[in-house]
Amino acid sequence: MRLFAALLPPESVLAELGSAVDELRRLPGADGLRWTGRPGWHFTLAFYGEVHDDVVPELSARLERVARAGEPFGLAVRGGGEFGQGRALWVGVEGDLAAMGLLAERCEGAAREAGVGMGEHRRYRAHLTVARSREAVDVRSYLARFDEFAGREWTVGEVVLVRSNLPRAGAAGVSGEEPRYEAVARWALGADG
Repeated sequence: MRLFAALLPPESVLAELGSAVDELRRLPGADGLRWTGRPGWHFTLAFYGEVHDDVVPELSARLERVARAGEPFGLAVRGGGEFGQGRALWVGVEGDLAAMGLLAERCEGAAREAGVGMGEHRRYRAHLTVARSREAVDVRSYLARFDEFAGREWTVGEVVLVRSNLPRAGAAGVSGEEPRYEAVARWALGADG
């Protein structure tokens, strides 16, 4: 299974962000970007890639311990950025970024301890991808709008293990399809308390 650990914003936050993204989609040149759909909007904590079925129970047990050891914390969608000269346009968050970063670190550590090959450790950068492009794109006008956007705060209360089902044609965008995401398991933060 192709898996990752994530935070899923509540529907009210997704609706608010959806309105802001709808405005961006009306800007000149927006039709040249592949916009991601709301069902796929999430903040990845740790990407695991292909995980063998035999490893999933151990990974799940370790992620449950990570969640139970954590505490709920507040976040709000705010700002944005780009990767690869506009090849990915994303929104960021503000709030308890230290708690979010620690949770991401622990989710990565849980996978390593469960035997998931994580490759090289990268510095965590919280983001939710809203659009992609195959080539470099000037996204300054979109980023300026994200600088003005501040979403409502919500309390993060759980870690979700998500399965990514790739489109039949392979990578997202080749066929116009996006990956489909399904929650495999959910664990409440601070359940020990």
